[in-house]
Amino acid sequence: MKKATLIACACALFMGAQAAGAQEVAQELTYQPDPSQGVLLNGMKDNWFITLEGGASFYLADKSVHRDVADRFMPAASIYGGKWFSPVFGGRFGVNYLGLKGLATGPEYFGVLRGETVDGGKYYKTKYAEIGPVFDLMINLTNWWCGYKPNRVYNAVGYVGAGAYFTLTNQYNEQGKSEGFKHVENEIMTLRVGLINYFRISKQMQLSLDLRFSGLDGLQNCGGARWNEKYGSIQAYLGFTYNFKKRDWTAPMVPVCPEPENCDALRARLAAADARIADLEAQLKECLNRPVETVVENNGPLATVYYPIGVSRLSRENQRVVKAIAYVMTQNPDKKYTLTGWADNYTGTDKINMRLRENRVNGVKNLLVKNGVAESQLNATTNNGNLSDLGEKCVALDRAVTIEEAK
Repeated sequence: MKKATLIACACALFMGAQAAGAQEVAQELTYQPDPSQGVLLNGMKDNWFITLEGGASFYLADKSVHRDVADRFMPAASIYGGKWFSPVFGGRFGVNYLGLKGLATGPEYFGVLRGETVDGGKYYKTKYAEIGPVFDLMINLTNWWCGYKPNRVYNAVGYVGAGAYFTLTNQYNEQGKSEGFKHVENEIMTLRVGLINYFRISKQMQLSLDLRFSGLDGLQNCGGARWNEKYGSIQAYLGFTYNFKKRDWTAPMVPVCPEPENCDALRARLAAADARIADLEAQLKECLNRPVETVVENNGPLATVYYPIGVSRLSRENQRVVKAIAYVMTQNPDKKYTLTGWADNYTGTDKINMRLRENRVNGVKNLLVKNGVAESQLNATTNNGNLSDLGEKCVALDRAVTIEEAK
């Protein structure tokens, strides 16, 4: 991190030396989108899509195991419209058609194919279809785990959803002749989970392999008695998706530093900076290893807690400082202390600065009391002036809470 900062600084210095002035340097800089820096959300009209799917359904039920595996497949199809709200989260709504082949224990159940039985007539073959509206919540796992890349060829998208189905079965006339599929009084609910494997063809088009499990809440016969209550379906679909404009996501613009003609000076400065950093680290280590001198008397504040602009909440580091001060105060229960809240008068309004002073000093006081300091030892006040009064360039020294021993 330090080296990257030094490179940026050295690059700016080097370019400044090559240019006629600061204005020329600014003109040489270019900007380009960088998705790695984060992604902005697009408008509601953007990132819509439509999907067409076709595939097969394999029926799962307690009695279906007695039917040949190859005889349990049926066609399935879907059409969806949807929207991505971010590169990770989206939703789709559509209609799903699901064919199912199963078995029943008697001819009175709907969907029974007359004259078609298995196991010597013990089970009757059934054939019916479900069609209805469905809705899915989608999450792009690839963008979530690996970051958004607009030109990625493959994306894995997981989803969960629900829907309602209307049942279609074979209907027979009095002569026993099939009249085709018709709706029967049987509406069921479904819960579904799946994984879509998207393959990018272009910005506009994608091919997909949608693998899904649908759990269904049970069927009824014409008399209302439930059967096959625990059942579901495994499906696989090949799909085509068309993405409407806008298809990509707006990424933050970042400056691109132009390449210098000769980097020898830059390398020399960087080497000197590395040597200087190593020297400073050695000095810091030596300083930290020195024994702490005991201060017999200190006429200044016991401590000063500083804040960023507009902030009155204690940071984790400042909380540790205040807790250490609380320990000192609890060891001196006879002493009293004055807490003073400050804010700089160069930014903000008088009303905002007064609130900052009060919130800062009360936050320090409350944390001291919470850590065992008697409230009678503390006097919280505010000061409308500037703590350092060193001018506008030193305003960071004016946003603070001072803690002093009462005279």
